[in-house]
Amino acid sequence: MDATWDVEGFRSRVQAALTDALDGQAERLSPLGADAERLVAQARTSVAGGKMFRASFGWWGYRAVAAPTDEDAVIRACASLELLHASALVHDDLMDASDTRRGNPATHRHFESEHRASGWRGNPEQYGAAGAILLGDLLLSWSEELLRRCGLPFDAVYPALAVFDLCRSEVITGQFLDVSVQARGRADVDTAMTVLRYKSAKYSIERPLQIGAALSGGTQQHLAELSAFGLPLGEAFQLRDDLLGVFGDPAVTGKPAGDDLIEGKRTVLVALALDAAPPADAAKLDAALGTRLSVAEVERLRTIIDESGAHEQVEQVIEHLADLALTGLDKADIDDGAREALRGLAGAVTQRVV
Repeated sequence: MDATWDVEGFRSRVQAALTDALDGQAERLSPLGADAERLVAQARTSVAGGKMFRASFGWWGYRAVAAPTDEDAVIRACASLELLHASALVHDDLMDASDTRRGNPATHRHFESEHRASGWRGNPEQYGAAGAILLGDLLLSWSEELLRRCGLPFDAVYPALAVFDLCRSEVITGQFLDVSVQARGRADVDTAMTVLRYKSAKYSIERPLQIGAALSGGTQQHLAELSAFGLPLGEAFQLRDDLLGVFGDPAVTGKPAGDDLIEGKRTVLVALALDAAPPADAAKLDAALGTRLSVAEVERLRTIIDESGAHEQVEQVIEHLADLALTGLDKADIDDGAREALRGLAGAVTQRVV
């Protein structure tokens, strides 16, 4: 197989598959009227843009084992992973009380604003929360439906559905671990890594790879070898995301400066900083998490994290995990063209700025 890959062309094909899927859902829901149209319109916003990493890993997980005989069907299967991702983001933004997503109002804020603008009865915040919960549930349902109906034979889809089922259970339970950690207001490094692994790392890279491989008839050995690559890479991916959540440029990320600090995220980065910072600085960081912070206060907390050595330590862990992933990739018995494409994706997810 040729590892040369038209990345933008692939993303366009996935976006087209998502548009087609949502067009079909809109037609099915049209008898429900204008409110259903509003819900589908927000679904379209939730799947627009993004890097489509999950679809990409699904595609190359498939091609690691075999060349697709029906590319459009495989694209639809990969697009289902982006619906799953959109579902997780809609729910995550609500739970984190985030205001924006990719530069747009978060789903709950969007519905909240519609309620206010229309002068409806009741609580706008509660309406927004209800809308986000229901849209996230709908996207989750549609993700499984799109995979199941992607157009590949059911005997090919069935093994992938088993991985998909596990993936959904992991990410939802991982999300509950995360909100529980925030509620307790403490997390050591091991606990933070467990949250990271199940809330994000597995469903971002490891499971999409395995779903793609399962669709193409991959063996348990294929799935295990792709896991040896995908799991450490997924952890490195999320650690990079954690750094961006504190040090990212709002103009690039579409999120406020220090967004993870304002939301009170007990990430690996924060856990390391709390362990290593002088007691007074650690107390200041701990007390500030989850509060409204000015730009100057965010900058002060960034300095505490930097001076504790946590920032550099996380960079080193990312590098170590990326090396571990690439070692696993080199050992995997997969197509060499797919191996090179996956090597390129590994660099993209660990070195990104958004």
